[in-house]
Amino acid sequence: MKSPHLIWQDPGWPKMRYDIALVGKEIALARRAQGVIEGKLAALGFEQRQELAAEAWSQEAVSTAAIEGERLDLQAVRSSVGRRLGVVNGGGPNAPRHIDGLLDIMDDAVSNASAPLSHERLQAWQAALFPTGFSGMSKIRVGAYREHAEPMQIVSGRIGSENVHYEAPPSARVPAEMEQLLKWFNNKAEAESLTQAALAHLWFETVHPFEDGNGRVGRVLVDLVLARDTGEASRLIRLSQRLLEEREDYYRELERAQHGSMDVTSWVVWFVAQVRVACEQASLVIDESLVKARFWFDHRDKELAPRQRKALNALLDAGPGGFEGGMSTKKYENLTGASRATSSRDLIELEQMKLLRQAGAGRSTRYYINIEGWES
Repeated sequence: MKSPHLIWQDPGWPKMRYDIALVGKEIALARRAQGVIEGKLAALGFEQRQELAAEAWSQEAVSTAAIEGERLDLQAVRSSVGRRLGVVNGGGPNAPRHIDGLLDIMDDAVSNASAPLSHERLQAWQAALFPTGFSGMSKIRVGAYREHAEPMQIVSGRIGSENVHYEAPPSARVPAEMEQLLKWFNNKAEAESLTQAALAHLWFETVHPFEDGNGRVGRVLVDLVLARDTGEASRLIRLSQRLLEEREDYYRELERAQHGSMDVTSWVVWFVAQVRVACEQASLVIDESLVKARFWFDHRDKELAPRQRKALNALLDAGPGGFEGGMSTKKYENLTGASRATSSRDLIELEQMKLLRQAGAGRSTRYYINIEGWES
């Protein structure tokens, strides 16, 4: 095993500094993107907002686990989230306890964002991730900070040739370090919430207070800050999904910021930029929902069978060009359970009502949702 890339030294956290001008430019862009989201949400009804929140929350849960190399069953996550938000999603498998635990802490961060952050709350979050007291095949300390004598190291690579990126403070130092972090956090010493989120996440991951679950708890801590900032609308900002997309840069930027220098400008600018991009991506998702709402409003007078609505919603949910190859009679038959003759007749009828447009002929006939700009 290679020697540690960086061993923790008392960083004197309150002395962290960053270039206000550089950070301010990125914050202004992120704030603008947040404002666009809030404006677009105002045009949606409650049920539509809940549907968007449910899907974003589900994807966030899967993404924050995936960053740590854990794969969650998306359908089980969607089912559990749907029940929590009252969104009808056709049911699904029951989520295992550890998935429900992850959703519990993500929900607590948003629903109880104004509640103070405490040792007990953080420890409860970590315990919820490991309901059996095991991480994989290893028994770990849950609901409490780590106490083992061995160094806490962040490693990568194959067994026997691991690369140690960082060695966290000794376990004996963790309670004092976390007390300092919580005092800073609850006193709101950082007026700008996006900067607070960046610094809190860096600080928490550097202390690495638990035997396992630090990454997920640290990202839920960010969720809490964003929820204090924008309320329930924060559920739509898929930041963990964005961090998963930029996973290598995410770890690289954290590691760079942990090099002992008190100048963390690079980390804060990078982190706030990811919030901005996540907001921009959320805005595009809302746009698609607005198009869907307009589609149904424009065709509110059409009398449709439930199976026809199901097929249209499948095409709408797929988004522009998302339903690969268009809707065929066979696909319609499989989707709705209708007979071949009924499926063919339904599709022709939907095309005649201007809800679908036809492409091709004969066996190559395909149907696409009739929305301008949604070409296949």
